Amino acid sequence: MSLSIARSELILGGQKSGKSRRAELLARHWLDQSPLHHALMLATAQAWDTEMQERIQRHQQDRAIRVPGMTTLEEPRYLAQALQQHSSPETLIVVDCLTLWLTHWLMPAHDASSDTAPLGTWQEQATAFGAALAQAPGPVVLVGNEIGLGVIPLGHEVRAFVDALGLLNQQVAQTCQRVTLMAAGLPLTLKDTPCSGCHAV
Repeated sequence: MSLSIARSELILGGQKSGKSRRAELLARHWLDQSPLHHALMLATAQAWDTEMQERIQRHQQDRAIRVPGMTTLEEPRYLAQALQQHSSPETLIVVDCLTLWLTHWLMPAHDASSDTAPLGTWQEQATAFGAALAQAPGPVVLVGNEIGLGVIPLGHEVRAFVDALGLLNQQVAQTCQRVTLMAAGLPLTLKDTPCSGCHAV
């Protein structure tokens, strides 16, 4: 498969559509290009229950096999600051995933060990992240869910979340150089703006 590393790429898809696999494939190819290249995953998931702990552990084990050179940093809320801190021309950053990031802002799980209130709103954080993404010196790959293709969900909170995620995806897509929709493990390019600073792989 012929690939290229975009300045920024948003990968959307449903559950088990292959979106995280594509992000990992891009990271692996980036690492293969030069011994000076690095890859970092900003993981937004948090293990609030046993099932989620097992899921995260399984993903970590699989990722260590598929992309052994990629390191992981957990950042469930403040993606803009993490991107500003860790992005560099030699480092490809994978954010997996935007959907869980939004969940932490709109439907935060109770953490009895912390009494620190989150700073700002998800809209403010999304705006800050968009600015950091546009200014990032290195390539960034973003993973998110497309959940707006089904029936209209019952319940105000769920409908509000679906609306917010749709708006977030639109906002990020406007900033990204490339947008890819995954279905059944196959990529469909929705947007691919020419970029002189992009890296062929």
